[in-house]
Amino acid sequence: MINPTVSEWLNLIFRWVHVFAGIMWVGTTYYFTWLDARLTEEEKAAAATGSPAQIWMVHSGGFYVVEKRKVPDELSRKLHWFRWEAGMTWLSGMLLLVVVYYIGGSVMIDTDVADISLLQAIGVGVGVLVLGWVVYDLLMLSPLGKNEKAFAVVAYLLIVGTTYGLTRVLSGRAAYIHVGAMFGTIMAANVWMRILPAQKKMIAAIKEGRKPDESLAAQAKFRSKQNTFLAVPVVFIMISSHFPGVSYGERYNWAVLSILILAGWIAAKFIRRA
Repeated sequence: MINPTVSEWLNLIFRWVHVFAGIMWVGTTYYFTWLDARLTEEEKAAAATGSPAQIWMVHSGGFYVVEKRKVPDELSRKLHWFRWEAGMTWLSGMLLLVVVYYIGGSVMIDTDVADISLLQAIGVGVGVLVLGWVVYDLLMLSPLGKNEKAFAVVAYLLIVGTTYGLTRVLSGRAAYIHVGAMFGTIMAANVWMRILPAQKKMIAAIKEGRKPDESLAAQAKFRSKQNTFLAVPVVFIMISSHFPGVSYGERYNWAVLSILILAGWIAAKFIRRA
């Protein structure tokens, strides 16, 4: 066991870093999603003139113009990557999970739900994070991943099943946070294991004088799009611990979370268009 004062400081520091890094990550993700949508509209409008699509913006006392290109005109130009926000959000979240749940112990188990040991509870939690990513990634790489609506239906059913199963093994609070951690793990893995490698392959092709594989760009864009949908329910789960009476403390807590995840996806659809 950690000294209570040390534990509280670690909880505070990790939570601070986690929330701030998450703000930067989600903000960047939605900003580029907005840019892509607006530029797609501009590309259609500018198709007849042949001029490049541009977005003009005003912020903080300056005017900014953004132009989308499939290939940079100069390979020597500095490319700005947006990846550490995702890495820091996931890492701080995992450290927070360890301090509050895995070392704290008492919030992981509810003997009225299941009489299991802390080690067994941790095994279930970690297993969900690993299997969640593996199953999601395999589905994305399968033919189902090419049908967005069918994928969403299957993914949602799997999420409901996972949520129900967790609430029958872990405490309600631990079940909720592990669904959120599973989403966060999928989002971070999307960035580091699928989006970034695809972008690096595209850059390598350009340097070798080859045309970048457009399927890699489509893959990266689709994964990024899915991250914007996962982000909304993740934020709900993060704040749900403050409202146990209407969230994880409910008798049908699994149903509450399942409905709110769906509501979050619907909200994300409208936010993406704003």
